[in-house]
Amino acid sequence: MKRYCPNLFSYTRRQSDPIRIGSHLVLGGDAPVVVQSMTTTNTADVEASARQVMRLAAAGAEMVRLTAPGRTEAERLLTIRRRIEEQECYVPLVADIHFNPQVALIAAQYVSKVRINPGNFIDRRATFKHLEYTDEEYAAELERLRVQLTALIEVCKYYNTVIRIGVNHGSLSDRIMSRYGDTTDGMVESAMEFLRVCRAEGYDRVVISMKSSNTRVMVEAYRKLVVRMDEEGMRYPLHLGVTEAGEGEDGRIRSAVGIGALLADGIGDTIRVSLTEAPENEIAPARILADYFKGREVHNYIPVDDDPLPYDPYNYSRRATTAVQHRGKTIGGGMPPVVVGDRAAGADFAPEDFPLTTPGQAMRGADREKGWIACTLEHLTYEFLEWLEKHPERILVLVSENVHWVGEIRACFVQLMRHGVANPVVVSRCYGEKSLERLQLHAAADFGALLIDGFGDGIWIVNEVFETIYDEDAQGKPVRTERDATPEFDLTSLSFSILQAARARISRTEIISCPGCGRTLFELQEAARAVKERFGHYPGLKIAVMGCIVNGPGEMADADFGYVGSGNGLVTLYKGKEVVERNIPQEGALERLEQLIRGTSG
Repeated sequence: MKRYCPNLFSYTRRQSDPIRIGSHLVLGGDAPVVVQSMTTTNTADVEASARQVMRLAAAGAEMVRLTAPGRTEAERLLTIRRRIEEQECYVPLVADIHFNPQVALIAAQYVSKVRINPGNFIDRRATFKHLEYTDEEYAAELERLRVQLTALIEVCKYYNTVIRIGVNHGSLSDRIMSRYGDTTDGMVESAMEFLRVCRAEGYDRVVISMKSSNTRVMVEAYRKLVVRMDEEGMRYPLHLGVTEAGEGEDGRIRSAVGIGALLADGIGDTIRVSLTEAPENEIAPARILADYFKGREVHNYIPVDDDPLPYDPYNYSRRATTAVQHRGKTIGGGMPPVVVGDRAAGADFAPEDFPLTTPGQAMRGADREKGWIACTLEHLTYEFLEWLEKHPERILVLVSENVHWVGEIRACFVQLMRHGVANPVVVSRCYGEKSLERLQLHAAADFGALLIDGFGDGIWIVNEVFETIYDEDAQGKPVRTERDATPEFDLTSLSFSILQAARARISRTEIISCPGCGRTLFELQEAARAVKERFGHYPGLKIAVMGCIVNGPGEMADADFGYVGSGNGLVTLYKGKEVVERNIPQEGALERLEQLIRGTSG
């Protein structure tokens, strides 16, 4: 099986070719992961856009993207750049281009990087109808692509501008879907068509992204892209992101599941955490994620060979396990993963519901209550694995203290699968976080990386914080004591959010919402919050809230209903990909959406 990273159990960063963006920023190679964001202002408003760019730079953004839907906005990019440089702000600017190659030619003269979308750079807007292309017609379309892209490459060569080829699952072209369907293979081919033109033209200042609101799709697409690029000798840097991630806890966790699953394997040179919030709020979680994987190369050796793998990392499937009954609930056997936590908050089990035992006690028969067996990779000896095969009813709890936690827990699953052990597994990790945001991001990155590959019949998140207090006794001698300073975080809600973000267990409404940009013509953040408040109690229902039509119709394929901006204060409602009502004033759109949902649900 072809690899997307050198070793699944030994952390190393993917070696991309470094490129310079702007006067000082290096992306790729051995450079640290770069954090970026995007403005939400109208780019034609120079003063507002310049102020927001500077706020983002002050917050820690190392690149800032602005939308350029037309010539006016593209021309204003020069003025915005001059305005921020007057204030000694030199953060590289990126122009976001859709539908209009001519606008890209203008913007490329003024910014450090231009993002183009292969789904709509030269192809017309997707109709989502199956179109037939003969080989000759398909080749003619590729030639048209080459001509348009070559024109942009020539401008970028002259002005030393970088191109990001930004593929979005929600905006693949009809041409690509006619050959590959709405698939990750289609996403990869969409990128490769553009990359081959760049290489043929001797242009290597390229970055690629493969975004989706579905974390499984996003991770699978990046993995497949890395394999394809390796096959063709390409080492371009990668931009990671989960598009339309949402807001609040949900947005952060969904982003961390997708981005973290890739960073855990050393993939990714720059990241954006897209939130339906003020763009400044994106910087801190992105930096926390990037920093979480710093220094991971130095970890305890994991003595497991990753060839051959007993699972397919390019096609999702759950690890097959035995169904085991415990306190009236089923663990394993294809059932959704259980949550260990606070039963009053909805957890399936609480820690007091089961005694923990060791592999040694279990094999000796010394645990009369037949508790859950806590074990590490070191415990998975040939003797213990043989014993487990004879006792498929016993539940395992996998733990690790390795810095490369994902690698070691993954190695445990591989060992179990190679030996045909089908016991259900609950994965557990103990954190020591005082910050809820850090805990959310770290736990989502860790557990999400495993759930994406179908590993785990349950998750158990623990957070313990102890503080050391120095004092004096009655004789004036120094005394050191420890006290429990664990914050009261809702770990059960966090667990369910991670399972939902990884598509492992759906327990609430899924709100897919974009972060907004200069194209957004209605109050997106307010709308996303209102939709979540009103419809958050429909488990399994998916609603997409989109600021404009760039990805809107495509993301409808993954949603039951869509609420998409279509004009100044106007909204178009979708059911799946089909338009139900166009250009409704935003004031009444929520009520109409509720009528549609109630009508469907009866």
